[in-house]
Amino acid sequence: MLIEILSEDKSGAVVVERQVERICDTEGTKAQINVRPHRGCGSLPKDPESKPPKFASSLLDLLPAKLRAYNNVYRGKEVILIVTMDSDNNDPEALRKELYEAARKYAPDIRSVVGISTEEIEAWMLGDREAVMEAYPGCNRKVLDEYEQDSVCGTWEVLCRAISENADKLIDIGYPAIGHYKARWAEDISRFMQPQRNISPSFNTFRMALVTALKNPVPIYRKRSF
Repeated sequence: MLIEILSEDKSGAVVVERQVERICDTEGTKAQINVRPHRGCGSLPKDPESKPPKFASSLLDLLPAKLRAYNNVYRGKEVILIVTMDSDNNDPEALRKELYEAARKYAPDIRSVVGISTEEIEAWMLGDREAVMEAYPGCNRKVLDEYEQDSVCGTWEVLCRAISENADKLIDIGYPAIGHYKARWAEDISRFMQPQRNISPSFNTFRMALVTALKNPVPIYRKRSF
């Protein structure tokens, strides 16, 4: 089986890749996993049927074209296409629905799974508190205790306050400099994350969708055509 992961950036990519690997192991599925990080989330084009602009590099800007390409190459094969991104200020459920609709329209012959982390990918990391504590044994547990899972609260800032001694300074600096630290946190924490113990609702929605896809890698309504 082939699993292709489209993510909005490298930080999210490493978290998703490692969780997908562990979910596949748990389900007894052997898969080749390829990760395709992008430069931000962007937005779905006003004309999804048109060719993307020459220098487009964000996930959503390229998504309709990539969906069509994957469908042409892999239709009817055991391929799962995973699209993951942060919800940021968008409604997670509405965004998830919009991406599934795009997948059904432009890649109807392959199985697609959408993963939307509520607000930011750090919500999925904070969903596995044990992993945070294993990666950063000296973390501030009071901050972790006060975090309401999957709340829209400035999630990366919560993680920063929990694990960094220079949290206030880093939060003041903000983007784009903070990207380096976010990537390091994702690398460190994802090494210890275990999907089965993650309490993030948005992560578990993704996990259950992936487990279902692993059991039925070719869309049911298309199987008879091949």
